Amino acid sequence: MAVELEKTVNKEIVQRMVNTFYGKVIKDPLVGPFFTDRFGGDIEGKVWKEHLVLLANYWSMLMLGENDYHGRPMAPHFDMPGISRKAFDQWLFLFHETVDEIYIPKIGEYFKNQSNEVARRFMLNLGL
Repeated sequence: MAVELEKTVNKEIVQRMVNTFYGKVIKDPLVGPFFTDRFGGDIEGKVWKEHLVLLANYWSMLMLGENDYHGRPMAPHFDMPGISRKAFDQWLFLFHETVDEIYIPKIGEYFKNQSNEVARRFMLNLGL
């Protein structure tokens, strides 16, 4: 049975996309440890749930112009020993894969462009 792709962006769908994406991330052998070392391996746990809301707020800010995000997205990445361009490439691969599973291509491309720009800025700031 084919799943109908989303044709709109709203906070609820962004939250579902973020939850789906990080469900993949924590299982990934390359990028998973960056997150499980900090938040644990139980994505249903309190720490993860709070972080997933923060991340959904971040993506809602980027995609919808909402102002629920209150954080410093770059700061935690300076405290990630071993972070690499390869890890960012894998993060992007998983993100794009998830976006393709949830959104129609027109919306998906916008998410992908935003994620590419986020990764580019982060790598630049991290000297990768």
